[in-house]
Amino acid sequence: MPEATLVEAINLALGRAMQDDPDVVVLGEDVGVNGGVFRATAGLQKRFGPERVLDTPLAELLISGLCVGMAAQGLKPIGEIQFMGFIYPCLDQLVNHASRLRNRTQGRLTCPMVLRTPHGAGIRAPEHHSESTEAMLAHIPGLRVIMPSSPKRAYGLLLAAIRDPDPVVFLEPTRLYRAAKGEVEDNGEALPLDVAFVLREGRDLTLISWGAMLKETMAAADALSAEGIAAEVIDLAALKPYDEDTVLGSVAKTGRCVIVHEAARTGGFGAEIAADIAERRLSSLLAPVARVTGYDTVVPMARLEQYYIPSVERIMTAARKVCQFS
Repeated sequence: MPEATLVEAINLALGRAMQDDPDVVVLGEDVGVNGGVFRATAGLQKRFGPERVLDTPLAELLISGLCVGMAAQGLKPIGEIQFMGFIYPCLDQLVNHASRLRNRTQGRLTCPMVLRTPHGAGIRAPEHHSESTEAMLAHIPGLRVIMPSSPKRAYGLLLAAIRDPDPVVFLEPTRLYRAAKGEVEDNGEALPLDVAFVLREGRDLTLISWGAMLKETMAAADALSAEGIAAEVIDLAALKPYDEDTVLGSVAKTGRCVIVHEAARTGGFGAEIAADIAERRLSSLLAPVARVTGYDTVVPMARLEQYYIPSVERIMTAARKVCQFS
């Protein structure tokens, strides 16, 4: 089976979707001639023409508004926002129109659009290029929020997002774009949008994460294994709606849970999961749910960002602490 990086897998999925469905269009800043800031759309304009791969002005509100209008009229637009820190102008369209269109029209219209954007720190980028504000998006009713952590999942989840009749924000972990290759078969097969992936089985502890933080989380699980702690690792992948059954089932088995995310601690999506576990699996817990997160500050510049991103050691420290409870 051929191998691809995460960004190459995204390119494969976009090409497959456009090949299979003439209603799929791609738009954004520099997505055509230049192939996007990270080259995720490289070669697509040459294959499908400028009518289906549209370079737009530097105007994120325009991109999201065009996506809503196109989707309402039967197309399947995929808008690219160059960095997550530029997504804030899109909130007007996402909150007031894309997420409400089905409800507003009593199902007469849907909004089958995808808004793609790189997510997170770790590439030594300047301010506004390293945001992790997925919890803000997950709070919007009617909006799906997806974040893959491997090339294979990026391919399958993006295809599913494009085929979904409702709006999806697809967050792509920038730090993983070219970090490693994985097996990806360009077979057009989608993955479910509401299922978490158990990457490692364990009996002592549940580690939950998503996106780029799966790299450190898996490394921590490997190191904990050498200490005799068997950690189960869950890639949440879909944040809205998230797979409660897999999460709660794992916690019922292990009795302990550490949630890891790069976003700031206060109001982070990890708090939602922790509250859900407390409400529905309190009797299973052998220790309080712990969170390992970014800090309540703006993501620092390049020389300090490695101190902001949760480290393997921070994850291990939290895991050891919850395992002290019996």
